[in-house]
Amino acid sequence: MDEKINQLKDLINESNNIVFFGGAGVSTESGIPDFRSKDGLYNQKYKYPPELILSHTFFMAKTKDFYDFYRDKMNSLKYEPNTTHIKLAEMEKEGKLKAVVTQNIDGLHQKAGSKNVFELHGSVLRNYCMKCKKFYDAEYIFNSNDIPKCECGGIVKPDVVLYEEGLNEDTIEGAISAIENADMLIIGGTSLTVYPASGLINYYKGNKLVLINRDETNYDKRANLVINDSLGKVFSEL
Repeated sequence: MDEKINQLKDLINESNNIVFFGGAGVSTESGIPDFRSKDGLYNQKYKYPPELILSHTFFMAKTKDFYDFYRDKMNSLKYEPNTTHIKLAEMEKEGKLKAVVTQNIDGLHQKAGSKNVFELHGSVLRNYCMKCKKFYDAEYIFNSNDIPKCECGGIVKPDVVLYEEGLNEDTIEGAISAIENADMLIIGGTSLTVYPASGLINYYKGNKLVLINRDETNYDKRANLVINDSLGKVFSEL
């Protein structure tokens, strides 16, 4: 393990355009549950399957049930950034890290101080009226008791990408550009099974691809360095 950490340090030291691509595993050490592990959201029992609740069709048809689940399980305001979030923000401030591409919607990268963050699946921190597009913050949603409504009468919808919805084109283009221009790509806390997000790493053409994840992934053979351990443990050594 020490040898791999030293190798990671050397790669970072010789790089000046690093991009970090992260998934749910980045935030689990802040206490936010992931989706697919044995204790994850998708393996818990609800009135409806979480995959169904988090779909556009369900949101439109059973909006109150959606918000009952959303307020209970998607409120990230009570969580704080962990070592990984903080170290990445420090690397950006030092000029080493140029961008964070995240599949998470919790806003913890920004809370830690990261500025250039591409949120592939949106953010709980942004919410808009479906009728007049007025902005509402996360507190407005999570402190509501029923379906959150705008002053114009429209339903306020979180700016998160639900199943059946497409990713934001500007966010995708920004993430692709960052990955294409990176001299080092660090992937952490993701099983790389969620498409189209995981397909973005195919845009990296360099020779410093690092994978940090507790479990093996289908992309391990393509990596120049694989560390099967917790992100917090690894980043605390940097």
